Amino acid sequence: MLSGAQLTTWNLGTIEPMRIPLFHVDAFTEQPFRGNPAAVCLLDSWLDDGLLQKVTRESNLPETAFAVARDGGYELRWFTPSCEVRLCGHATLAAAHILLEVVRAQPDVVRFSTISSGMLTVRRGAGYLLMDFPAITARPCSAPDELRRALGNRAVILEVLEGDDTYFVVLDSPDAVGSFRPDFSLLEKLHPFVVTITARAVDVDFVSRYFAPSYGVPEDPVTGSTHCGLAPYWAQRLGKSQLHARQLSERGGDLWCEVAGDRVLLKGKTVVTLQGTLSI
Repeated sequence: MLSGAQLTTWNLGTIEPMRIPLFHVDAFTEQPFRGNPAAVCLLDSWLDDGLLQKVTRESNLPETAFAVARDGGYELRWFTPSCEVRLCGHATLAAAHILLEVVRAQPDVVRFSTISSGMLTVRRGAGYLLMDFPAITARPCSAPDELRRALGNRAVILEVLEGDDTYFVVLDSPDAVGSFRPDFSLLEKLHPFVVTITARAVDVDFVSRYFAPSYGVPEDPVTGSTHCGLAPYWAQRLGKSQLHARQLSERGGDLWCEVAGDRVLLKGKTVVTLQGTLSI
């Protein structure tokens, strides 16, 4: 079994590097090089925030998850190449896969304690992992000028909502979502808000795309956290609590969502593409 980060030790007058188990995992897919890639680092104890940020930039993936064992579960934090974030679904799924399926630190359930999103639970299913996240309530709002300009005149906007520093923009068709070409310079001006565009679909219940350029992620391939707001919205509109969602990024990915009161259950698959050791 892999251990966590090892403390720096002296050896023959030299300092041996700290060695941290590092994994790259593609989340919300069962095919390598699809879905959303995340790095996962298992630590014995928390490192300085500046060092965590440097590790994230070295990984050069949309998100890096850092986990520290504590009280029978794990403390969990997420970083983009630019900053720490409050919630990340795909990196949580990736971290759970490593703990449940690779190092087998937990039998069937792993619980993550987080600073900003409370307790998150991930369970092993039959060929998938099931995450239990807090639901996001998105309320109708007026779209700021930068958002309307970023969407352009061709986009037919049915509704705009906001929740948890996210603008949820409902468009008239899945084709409009898939063909959208964002103006990242305008979207960046919306900080701290990010933008999700979505539409009802035919082969799945709804589709979406997600943009967060001010956080160092121009377009996220597959975004678990934004479905905490999308799933309740579409559950109400479609009159069903279980939904199949697809994110129409270049890599693409599928999620299965269930709205259960003030929680959203997100089901997804994962693939490990890299396993090694980071030396600091």
